[in-house]
Amino acid sequence: MARWQQFHVITGGPGAGKSTLVAALAARGLTCMPEGGRAIIRAQRAIGGQARPEVDRAAFAEAMLGWELRSHAEAAERRGPVVFDRGLADVAGYLALCGLPVPGHLERACEGLRYAPAVFLAPPWRKIYAGDGERAQGWEEACATHDAVATAWAGFGYTLVELPRGPVAERVAFVLERIGRAPAQPIMPSAGKVSSSQ
Repeated sequence: MARWQQFHVITGGPGAGKSTLVAALAARGLTCMPEGGRAIIRAQRAIGGQARPEVDRAAFAEAMLGWELRSHAEAAERRGPVVFDRGLADVAGYLALCGLPVPGHLERACEGLRYAPAVFLAPPWRKIYAGDGERAQGWEEACATHDAVATAWAGFGYTLVELPRGPVAERVAFVLERIGRAPAQPIMPSAGKVSSSQ
């Protein structure tokens, strides 16, 4: 088995419970690669840097790309399954959401550095969504982000497997049951059709 086939991505819009799920999987002993967005924003604000969504979205995307390249390389040095809180195609989805072009070097990274073929998609979930100082998106933008990243992952040939809207323990069991097995049936993104009542 190729090493990348044990790289399992969890993606989705902000506030959908991704990071909570990844933390729970880490507590179960799995190697996990954290999301870069929050760390990049904190670091850039601390130094007055430009690579922030509210200042220069293209520069922010490049910073995220660097983070994901490092995470992918680091995971290759580990043994066993690795869980990623987002991955390279999320950067492409972010740029599409912003109406910015996806540069050729990012496309080459997404095509050449692969993950397991089934990508776990956390759906928008109004019940648990909450903004904060680093998560400035409102509910509608969170839903649009979900659609953009889902479309990006599907566009790079991945199967999207939607996580259940349920307790963290249920989501952990769902992921653990599927790691190392054949991809489940795809659940395609419903661009523009996310209900605000969810």
